[in-house]
Amino acid sequence: MNLKQKDKYIMLGLNIAYYRKLNGFTQEKLAEALELDRTTISKIELATSGVSLDVLFEMCDLFSISPAKLFDFRE
Repeated sequence: MNLKQKDKYIMLGLNIAYYRKLNGFTQEKLAEALELDRTTISKIELATSGVSLDVLFEMCDLFSISPAKLFDFRE
């Protein structure tokens, strides 16, 4: 993860957590649906780990949103 981009990873993680909760997923249930560990979801949401586009696109499918929604960083 590029430290210069840390703020963007934080905003992405916050958006993922928002849409996860909005859609009634716990971290554990989302991890199961994506075939990942719960700790991976936690690390993505806390911006301590990066995330692949494949995983982001799968999340968007589960949340029924466009990828642009995850990258809508409100200031």
